[in-house]
Amino acid sequence: MKKIFTAILALAALLSCGKTEEPNSLRMVHSQMSRCGDATYLDYTDGRLKWNYTPGLELRSFLDVYETYGDPAIYDFVYKWYDGIVNEDGTIQGYSVEKYSTDLICPGKSLFYFYDKTGNEKYRKAIELVKSQIDGQPRTNAGAFWHKQVYPNQVWLDGVYMAEPFYVEYASRYLDGPERIAAYDDIVNEFVVAAEKTYDPATKLYRHAWDESESMFWVDPATHGQSFHCWGRALGWYCMALVDVLDWLPADYAPRQKLIDILNAICAELPKWADEKSGVWYQVLDQPGREGNYLESTCSAMFSFTFLKGIRMGYLSADLLPYAKKLYEDVVREFISTDDQGRISIEKCCSVGGLGGSSNRMGDFAYYLSEPIRPNDSKGVGPFIWASLEMERLK
Repeated sequence: MKKIFTAILALAALLSCGKTEEPNSLRMVHSQMSRCGDATYLDYTDGRLKWNYTPGLELRSFLDVYETYGDPAIYDFVYKWYDGIVNEDGTIQGYSVEKYSTDLICPGKSLFYFYDKTGNEKYRKAIELVKSQIDGQPRTNAGAFWHKQVYPNQVWLDGVYMAEPFYVEYASRYLDGPERIAAYDDIVNEFVVAAEKTYDPATKLYRHAWDESESMFWVDPATHGQSFHCWGRALGWYCMALVDVLDWLPADYAPRQKLIDILNAICAELPKWADEKSGVWYQVLDQPGREGNYLESTCSAMFSFTFLKGIRMGYLSADLLPYAKKLYEDVVREFISTDDQGRISIEKCCSVGGLGGSSNRMGDFAYYLSEPIRPNDSKGVGPFIWASLEMERLK
């Protein structure tokens, strides 16, 4: 009976959209649920209940589809994961504040959602636990978070997305007056420092990371602590962080304009670096067409979402809408496949990318090409779902 009820609700949602088949956001969620069966199998986690940014990212996108189309099976799928990993006392299985890894802040974003939905105090306690990491996170002299305790003095563009959307929602919900403004100032500073320290004037893009100590083996010696390249997904993370954090900053909070200006500057340059034929972007963003480089789906989906949401929210010019719509179509054409069961996949996802930790993670061109490529990585699925939801809002 539950499956029949779910099917009826989904059909009603589709009819209300004037469609005869599922919209891409809903279709991707259902495809992933069909493939994985349980959220502990998302992103190749093989049944392990693991507190990490990858399931957190993908499950957050599922909740946004649930809020749009109302399929209760989606809610149940996500809730089971969070209910299982958050203990009654608010502790989180597998989570250690003392690691001070910004990656571990990211899945905390959905804790606000489940606290609102259920009223269960364990989620409120878990929110405070994650916030305690922000309070103690090591920082550079300019006040930006270290990416992780094990990566001292390093600011990665990835980490801006991992920490700041949670931080700004916490500040907006639970802080008031000068304390809230101080938090907003801190958040804006994170974006500004990351932008200033990773900016490459030769390309007008932002490199993957910056080491304040200038001592890491991945530092380009021609710079003051920058890594060698603009990696597509790193800039994609940063762009998504901009459009998500801006939602929480009030219009009369003047420093938010700094973030809007950064976003517009990036979006003015991005089309120049896309592949001319396909319209999407390469794994190593600042090396288009170089032998061995490949068109990569996670960064392309992230940029598609950034343009579409940025335009809808007024952060980007409405004149960009025709380009943004075509870009989404380019992403679908280049990366979305369908199997014999009608399930869709997002192909050509770089599985991982980082700097340091092992000697091969040099951040040079060869390194970024050495990482495995796989379908339906959470870092592609989530952004594709969000881009699809933006397109579906237009119809």
